[in-house]
Amino acid sequence: MDPFNVRGRFFVFASGGIVLALACGCGKQAVQAPPPADVQVVPVEQKDVPVVREWIGSLDGFVNAQIRAEVSGYLVKQDYKEGSAVRKGDPLFEIDPRPFEAALAQAAGQLGQAQAQLGKAEQDVARFTPLAKDKAISQEELDDAVQGRLAAAAQVATAQAAVDQARLNLSFTHIVSPIDGIAGLVQAQIGNLVGPATGILTTVATVDPIKAYFPISEQTYLEFRRREPDAPSIPAGIAFELMLSDGTTYPKKGTFFAIDSQVDGNTGTLRVAALFPNPDGLLRPGQYARVRAVVSLEKGALVVPQRALSELQGGYQVATVDAENHAHIVAVTAGAQVGSQVVIEKGLHPGDRVVADGVQKIADGTIVNPIPFADAAK
Repeated sequence: MDPFNVRGRFFVFASGGIVLALACGCGKQAVQAPPPADVQVVPVEQKDVPVVREWIGSLDGFVNAQIRAEVSGYLVKQDYKEGSAVRKGDPLFEIDPRPFEAALAQAAGQLGQAQAQLGKAEQDVARFTPLAKDKAISQEELDDAVQGRLAAAAQVATAQAAVDQARLNLSFTHIVSPIDGIAGLVQAQIGNLVGPATGILTTVATVDPIKAYFPISEQTYLEFRRREPDAPSIPAGIAFELMLSDGTTYPKKGTFFAIDSQVDGNTGTLRVAALFPNPDGLLRPGQYARVRAVVSLEKGALVVPQRALSELQGGYQVATVDAENHAHIVAVTAGAQVGSQVVIEKGLHPGDRVVADGVQKIADGTIVNPIPFADAAK
């Protein structure tokens, strides 16, 4: 037998065996199905949940007084420390009083002259009256004296008004706080010529309590009014919470104060004001304000973890797992958010199992391996 032939046949046989083995191995891999994907599921919970609304706004003083000069003159003194608390009537600024003192003295002198003329006119009437009875003078002379007395009395009244105005102008040179509050920074310097047309000297804001302004939607307003038709707009008894810019919650609760008289045509919202106690002055006008409140209690609501929801084209969907461990993609209507959970208004039933973790691993109709959600108790 040709040894080369034997080797050739052996090579062909060996090669064929390798090909056959590879073919068998590939066939086994093609038919092997992957194991079901592990997903974490949580049952749909039914419970009473508080409905919380949140709005973005800003703080403002309960009263904001703009301090201006009522008379024109040179600013000669500042009587307060900027940023300090002031009481109603405390001095803030002083304007040079000398021109106003001179004007008052001049008005007082004119008043004295008018009073002297009135005294003479009264004497003339007193003297002419019996003479006119005795026909010693004409009735016309008596009438002139009576009219002269009336004119002199009018001059006295005019002079008295000038004195009162001059005294008032002099008092305006001492600018005082009209309210209790926090005085702001000075907008004018000592030596400046100030007056009614020169603008604001400073501001004084009442900050205890302080207002929080925020907009509510027209839909929220209608919801509130339908719930309590006799209420002004916000249901009675609602307590507001204030979230500060550093993420902390202000410790004191706020109460409803007022609502604007009309809807903003550009935004479709109404401006609401709530009052917050501010005894230690922590809150200041102009601060950022995130206001939230529990507006109602939704009884028997269905809730799922927020992470179970997926947003798609403006709607929401969740993945559920049935009794045979088949996954299904279900469209739902989401409601209010309550902490880390979301109220589901439509699409689920109590006890349904929804996928809270591992949604990206599954498709509609696939078999999964459901395990309890690790964070379900959190």
